[in-house]
Amino acid sequence: MKTVGIIVEYNPLHNGHVLHYNRSKQITGADAVVAVMSGPFLQRGEPAIVNKRARTEMALRMGVDLVIELPVTYAVQPAEWFAYGACTLLNATGVVDSLSFGSESGTLDNLLPVAEKLVKESDELRKEIARQMSTGSSFPSAYAAAAAAVTGASESSIQALNKLLAKPNNSLGLHYLIALKRLGSPIVPYTIPRESAQYHDAEPAASTIASATGVRKLISEHGLESSAPYVPDYTLDILRREFEEGRGPINWENFRQPMFHALLTQDVTQLQLFNEVTEGLEHRIQRLLPQLAEPSIEALLDSIKTKRYTRTKLQRMLLHILLQNKKSDMTRKQLEEGPGYIRVLGFRESGRALLRTMKKSASLPVITRPSTFDHPFLERDLKAAAVYANAYANPAIPAIFSDYLLPPITL
Repeated sequence: MKTVGIIVEYNPLHNGHVLHYNRSKQITGADAVVAVMSGPFLQRGEPAIVNKRARTEMALRMGVDLVIELPVTYAVQPAEWFAYGACTLLNATGVVDSLSFGSESGTLDNLLPVAEKLVKESDELRKEIARQMSTGSSFPSAYAAAAAAVTGASESSIQALNKLLAKPNNSLGLHYLIALKRLGSPIVPYTIPRESAQYHDAEPAASTIASATGVRKLISEHGLESSAPYVPDYTLDILRREFEEGRGPINWENFRQPMFHALLTQDVTQLQLFNEVTEGLEHRIQRLLPQLAEPSIEALLDSIKTKRYTRTKLQRMLLHILLQNKKSDMTRKQLEEGPGYIRVLGFRESGRALLRTMKKSASLPVITRPSTFDHPFLERDLKAAAVYANAYANPAIPAIFSDYLLPPITL
């Protein structure tokens, strides 16, 4: 059985995702699809609009055979570690033959040569990234410039590479390729061009295609039904159910009280211990808190944002503070070890065959019941899910602990 892996967030699943799913099967000739999906919190440092069980159900309804979770330890990291964690999981299943991801370029021709040169991240690259950031560049810009510099590119090539990696999906795709090479994985990469809507597009660009950002904006400003042209019927049904039950839509402001509690009860020496609190940001937070116009996450982000620190970086920083993720818990050495388990979120009947094969082929334990396994990353996942559920309109104990108690979703 040929199996393609995809790395997703589905926040929420929309028509563009369906297009990617169908084309991934088509170009790889795959019989089955395994999706690695972020849990309640996402790579850009945001909470998902609905919980991971609802988004798993969307994926299964679309046709994905098996959904596994990207641990929050990797899900809320910069592109390097997000990609490394996801690719490690796909590689560890022992059943995935190929990886398909979307990109703005739509070809591997200009990404693979760069990945070949960057597979061994040298001290030179890290120093150049630091130098670029010291001039005020954001991390994505600094990485692109440093990558160009250490690969010995010409001035015209440097400009081309900067332009290439300025696109978020190209940049993430490059890190997928680097991760596969670092792992020595036999997984064959493919890329599919993003069409119509781009990653950050806030407005729909076609009659039936909108980015996840655009879909969420429509829902926020005009209500759920306004998203109907851009999402499958099953996504709309699931969102409608979750909203009616008070489990969505979830956004940063749902975490305002616990977030401000964390910031107001810890001094700078405590704040600086958390992941992504770097270069004196703890002092900036403490200095600007009393100057906010209102106690909202949006006001806080607007206040502390600078040219050097992207909103994504700052959101991830706040999320690490909210979840109490310390730098000592997420060292480079710890992250390089990779996820220590494969957590199954859901599967179709067709996915049972994959699970049976994985019990023999997987290089990591396959977990369907968290109560049977102990790992610090899994404990962090369970806590993150509980924090997320506590933000529901009417949180209840069964919901808060559902990630520990409920079995995978099956179709």
